[in-house]
Amino acid sequence: MLKNLMLVSALALTSVVFTACKTAECTDCCKPEGKWTVLFDGTSTDAFRGYKTEAFPGEKWKVEDGALHVLPGKSADLMTKEQYENYELELEWKTSPGGNSGIIYNVQETAGPAWHTGPEMQVLDDTGHGDGKKALTSAGALYAMIAPNADKTLKPVGEYNTAKLVVNKGNVQHWLNGKKVVEYTWGSPEIAALIQQSKFKPLPEFMKHNKGYIVFQHHGQEVWFRNIRIKQL
Repeated sequence: MLKNLMLVSALALTSVVFTACKTAECTDCCKPEGKWTVLFDGTSTDAFRGYKTEAFPGEKWKVEDGALHVLPGKSADLMTKEQYENYELELEWKTSPGGNSGIIYNVQETAGPAWHTGPEMQVLDDTGHGDGKKALTSAGALYAMIAPNADKTLKPVGEYNTAKLVVNKGNVQHWLNGKKVVEYTWGSPEIAALIQQSKFKPLPEFMKHNKGYIVFQHHGQEVWFRNIRIKQL
C-alpha cells in the first residue's frame, strides 16, 4: 500500500511539473540547466533566421563544408530563433583576409540594426582590417568599449579560432582560443561610463536588456562559423 501511495504521489508531481512547462510564465522550465544544445551541427540551419525576417537568409549565408559561410555583399545578419539569458556559447570562426563580423548578444528585434541594442564580441582579421589597428575594436574585444587583455592569441587568417561567450547573472566573459580576454559586469557603473564615452551613447535601448537573441553579424566580408552550441546556466 505504501509503495502504491508513493508511486501515485510521484506521478502527480511529474504531471504538475509537465503542466507547468506549458504555461506562458514558464516557457523554459523543462530545459535542463547544464545541457548543451547544438545550434549548428554542420548541416541544419533550423535554429536560425534572418534579423527582422522569419526566413533564413540563404542568399547571404550558405552551408559549406560543415560551416556557415557568410557571403560577401550587402549585409544580412543571422540570429537565433530563441532568446537566451544566462548561458555559455561556444563556436569556431575564421575570416577571409580583411574579414569583419561579430557576435552580438542580448539583442532586441527593433526597427534599428542589431548593434543598437546588443554589445558585440568582435570577429576580425586583425592584420588585414583597419579595426585591428586599435585594441578596442580588435578581435575578441567588447567592441569599442573594452580591449582584449594580453593573454589574447589569434590564429592566422584562414585558420579557425575557438570562441566562448559566457553571460551569467551579470558576469560576462569573452574567451578566444582558450584564454579569457574580456570580463565585465553587465549594468555596472563602469559599463555605463564606457557607453557614455562611446558611439552607443545616443542609443536608448543599448545594453538595457538582460535577455535577448544572439546575432551573427554580416559585415560584407567572407567569414565562417562552425560547431555552434549553447548551454543554459
